[in-house]
Amino acid sequence: MESQHYRALPHSTLKAEAAYHLPDPAVAPVVNLDSAAILVMTDLRQIAAVTIDADALIIDANQKMMAHGVRTLIVIDDLHDVIGIVTSTDILGEKPMQLTHVRGARHAEILVRDVMTPSQRMEVIDLKTVLNARVGDVMVTLKEARRQHALVVDQGNDGSQMVRGIFSSTQVARQLDLAPSPPDTGTTFAELETAIGA
Repeated sequence: MESQHYRALPHSTLKAEAAYHLPDPAVAPVVNLDSAAILVMTDLRQIAAVTIDADALIIDANQKMMAHGVRTLIVIDDLHDVIGIVTSTDILGEKPMQLTHVRGARHAEILVRDVMTPSQRMEVIDLKTVLNARVGDVMVTLKEARRQHALVVDQGNDGSQMVRGIFSSTQVARQLDLAPSPPDTGTTFAELETAIGA
């Protein structure tokens, strides 16, 4: 092998007033009803899922959401299987208040499993279907299911079902510029229905 000739790169010392770069914030693509549905899906291959145990306290779930800048956590069991999702609306909305009244429990004692949406009640859409769908199709799906979220699944190497992404009515509405970003104020079906002419 022919010998390589390397040389030191020019260098200097760091200036006292030097700052550092921060990651560019993720910019959601501008979409309309006819845009590809994949553009409004949170892809878990690109954005790491933030998870929580079902037996965690909801106050801990809320802190985790704030720390990670998210409003939805995937709830997992001891084997890291998905058993549901919990949203900021689940934690900060009426569910905990109803439980404190019905059970006579304190707010600090309520667990994620008490307020989460279990996996058997989650709508699931195959990624192959999503790749051929439009944003308007996603909106109609969420509206008809009367759900805020739908999970997108594909298959793992062993053929098992894997959660690949999440559709959120709040995220879709935000990308369509139908609703303000913060906070997660619950159902945006009125705005979605107006947009799709329902």
